[in-house]
Amino acid sequence: MNASLTNTHSAEARTSRHSLRRIKWREQIVAYLFLLPALLAFVVFAWWPILNSVVMSFQEVDLMDAASSTWVGFRNFERMLSDPTFVASWRNSFEFAGLSVIIGFFVPVIVAVLVNEMRVAKGFFRIVYFLPSVIPPLIGILVWQLIYNPQPGGLLNQLVIGLGGTRHGWLQDTALVKPSILVIMTWGGFGATMLIYLAALQDLPVELYEAAEIDGATPWSRVRFITIPYLRPTMVVLLIVQVLGIVQIFMEPLVLTEGGPGQSTMTPVFTLYRKGFLNGDYGLAAAWSVLLMIVLGALSIVYLRATRAAES
Repeated sequence: MNASLTNTHSAEARTSRHSLRRIKWREQIVAYLFLLPALLAFVVFAWWPILNSVVMSFQEVDLMDAASSTWVGFRNFERMLSDPTFVASWRNSFEFAGLSVIIGFFVPVIVAVLVNEMRVAKGFFRIVYFLPSVIPPLIGILVWQLIYNPQPGGLLNQLVIGLGGTRHGWLQDTALVKPSILVIMTWGGFGATMLIYLAALQDLPVELYEAAEIDGATPWSRVRFITIPYLRPTMVVLLIVQVLGIVQIFMEPLVLTEGGPGQSTMTPVFTLYRKGFLNGDYGLAAAWSVLLMIVLGALSIVYLRATRAAES
């Protein structure tokens, strides 16, 4: 009797599990059918170009006749590594990244803290500081090109001369061109980053500030011991995002300097553009893109780990 009941319960359990698996599978099929158009678009417009670039990096490519493209092995990578612009481009990227931490990383943090400490007109300043992020990047770069005009009529040179200084070629001087470009990037991007910091500060318990004020803490002490430690996980994540963006800098050197003066603003993406679209060496350009993809992939892994650490 007991054995019969046991067998019956086992059969019912197997039937229940089978039905559950069948129901879940049907639900997954429906979900995948809804996702299928997006998945197809992602494969066609994202993964296929990536895979095609990897294949092209091992070929001497003829876009007019794909059948005549020949395999050359690692020769494109050897040419890339022996190219004089290789070291200059990556050195410039690392210098841009280092300068961006000095010039641009702390600006949105400082502005967010100041706006958060305001008692009135907080919404007005949010809008004012966010406005540069709304302007199309190319329009902003062209406006800054006029500001950096090396002639005495340039707005920045007029200001410097009015203060008793001398005229400078902001985009023509190798010592000034990188900071000048990073000022443009900071101006255009810090507003959106500032709003992220402000959103994070809204979750900061007000009781901490109130307790600090009761204990006689100064505003600087509140910022140092409460605000900055609370923002540290967000700052780490946004720092990695900033480095990811700096490594891919392209539009500013293209419009403002064309990689000059000398090779001081050559970057990997700009060099890739020149090799592929100007010189027509698509195999070499693909090799550059594969290396760039590896570097960005490594930085993305760091970003994901930092995000998980911040969430935990």
